[in-house]
Amino acid sequence: MSIRFMRRPRRLLALLLACVLLISLVSIAPAQQMSAAGNSLSAKTVTVKAAGRNFTVKTVRIPKGTATAVGLADHRVGRTASLAAIASSYGAKAAINGAFFDSYGGPPDPYGTLISGGRLMHIGRYGTTIGFTANGTAMMDSLRIEVSGQVSPPEGRSSSWYAVWFNRIPSSTASGTSIVYTPDRGLTTGYTGGVAVTVRSGKVVSKKNNASSAIPSDGYVIVFSGDMKSMADRFVVGSKVTMDIRYTNIDGKAIPWENVVTAVGAGPRLVTDSKLSLNAAAEGFQDPKILNAAGARSGIAIMADGSVMIATVPGATMKQWAAVMQKLGAVQAMNLDGGASSGMLAGGKVVTSPGRLLSNTLVFGGTSN
Repeated sequence: MSIRFMRRPRRLLALLLACVLLISLVSIAPAQQMSAAGNSLSAKTVTVKAAGRNFTVKTVRIPKGTATAVGLADHRVGRTASLAAIASSYGAKAAINGAFFDSYGGPPDPYGTLISGGRLMHIGRYGTTIGFTANGTAMMDSLRIEVSGQVSPPEGRSSSWYAVWFNRIPSSTASGTSIVYTPDRGLTTGYTGGVAVTVRSGKVVSKKNNASSAIPSDGYVIVFSGDMKSMADRFVVGSKVTMDIRYTNIDGKAIPWENVVTAVGAGPRLVTDSKLSLNAAAEGFQDPKILNAAGARSGIAIMADGSVMIATVPGATMKQWAAVMQKLGAVQAMNLDGGASSGMLAGGKVVTSPGRLLSNTLVFGGTSN
C-alpha cells in the first residue's frame, strides 16, 4: 500500500512536469521564430586584406527572395531626402544609395537606369545595372534600354516614334530631345519648353506647348524639343499610341530583362563570375573619381547562394574596391554611387551615414512602390 501510494505522486509529478514543459515549448517557439526572422538580414563590419592593404568594410547580407524596390525621395524621380527618411517611407529593413545623380546645383535627376514595381522610371546609357525578378533572382549586366513605339492617327498611316530619356529635365545645352514623363516624375513635367503630347489609356488626348504640363495618372506625357520637335507632328488628338521597351547589353545583343521588377544602374562592374573585371572606361566612365582616385565607395554583389551583399568602404580606389569585393566572395559585383552619397542602412538603423541628401536608393524588405 505504501509503495503504491508513493508511486502515484511520482507519476502525477512527472505528468505535471511534462505538461509544463509542453506549455513552455509552445510559448517559446514563436519568439524564436521572430528572432530568426529578425536576424535574416545579417550586418557585419569586417577587415579585408586586398590589393596590398587592409580595408574596414561594412556589409549587409540579404537572403534571396527578399522584397526589393527603388527607394525615391518623396516617391518621385528628381527629389532628394535623407537615406533614413527614404528607407522609412518604404518600410525598408535595409537600404543602400543607388544610381549616380546630379548633386551640384542642377535638378537632382539620376543618371542611371531605374526600374521599380516593374515600371521603367529612368534610362541610363552607361555603366552596369543590377536587376531583380519577382522571385528575388538577381542578375547583373551592361543594360541598355531603347524606347520606341507606333502612333496611329484616326485617318492615315501609322508612323514610328522614339524617346531618348525618361523622367528627366533636359540640359539647357541640348540641341533637341524626346522625353517620356510618367507619374513617377510627379504631377507635372516640371519645366517649360518643347511640345507636349499627352497620352491617356493609349490615346492622344492633347498636344500643346509644354508649360510644366500635367502628367495623367493613367498615362504619360512625351515632350519633343529642339530639332526633334517635328516628331510631334506625327501625333494628332485621337491617335492610338503604343510604347515598346527593348533590353540589350552594351554590344546591342538582346537580353532577357522583361521580368525584372527592380533595377538600379551605376557601375563600373567590379567582378564577373568570381573574377576581377574592372574596365570603367569601356563602360563610358571618364571622371577621375571613378578611374583612379580614392574615395568612399558603395557596392552590391550577388553571392554563390543567390543572396545579395551590400557594402561600403570609407576609402578605396576602384581597383582596390574590386579586389575587396572579390575577397568577400562576390560572384558578380558592381560599384554604386559613392563619395558623399555613400550610405547604408541595416535593421532600420543607418550604419554608414551619407554626407548629402540622396536622390535614389535600393531598398530591401519593404514595399515595392
